[in-house]
Amino acid sequence: MDRMLYLAMSGARQTLLAQTTATHNLANATTAGFRADLEQFRSMPVFGDGYPTRVYAMTERPGIDFSHGSILHTGNELDVAIQGDGWVAVQAPDGSEAYTRAGDLRLTSNGLLETGAGHPVIGNSGPIAVPPAEKIEIGVDGTISIRPVGQAASVLAAVDRIKLVNPPQESLVKGPDGLFRIADGLPSPPDALVRVTTGSVESSNVNSVEAMVDLINLARLFELQIKAMQSAQENETSAAQLMRM
Repeated sequence: MDRMLYLAMSGARQTLLAQTTATHNLANATTAGFRADLEQFRSMPVFGDGYPTRVYAMTERPGIDFSHGSILHTGNELDVAIQGDGWVAVQAPDGSEAYTRAGDLRLTSNGLLETGAGHPVIGNSGPIAVPPAEKIEIGVDGTISIRPVGQAASVLAAVDRIKLVNPPQESLVKGPDGLFRIADGLPSPPDALVRVTTGSVESSNVNSVEAMVDLINLARLFELQIKAMQSAQENETSAAQLMRM
């Protein structure tokens, strides 16, 4: 009875952890550039006295879904979407370099270019600061040009260039903040082949329907584990009554 109760309890706990991942994915179904977390269950043997004849389930994150989201046209001159593979380099809250596909860029009151989540965008020599301008243009290679205040429409001045990188996917790790980093902690060099589409953003690659179905299946699995725990308790109560007889 105790073994049955333990296996059902551990299964319910791991199912709750899997529900956390699925809920997190669903909550970010509308987050620009979001990459879904994958989750799976793995059978683990229960070691103890005798042979490990019983197993329990363990949930784990085997990786990240790197498939591309759809491109949404916004018309915002600061919005950019990566064409194909590649990443935008940003400054993480701890000051390190990190990478994102979120191209919903904006300017702060101090002229600092940052993502919608508030991460400063990195250029040739650190975070990009844009001086006051009547118009801002971002080229397909990430070059930021402005028309200074009071200048003719034909006058454009290059300010900086967004750092675009394309490291191998297997070298990337996803942090709790949703940003990606190189596993060895070193910054990735810029890649001149990465191109962007202006006036657009990339949507999340989460399929809302699939995420909802996954949540329903996990909820049913959790209920099954709870019923198994209740059955173990009922069996233990019946066995105790038989022993008293």
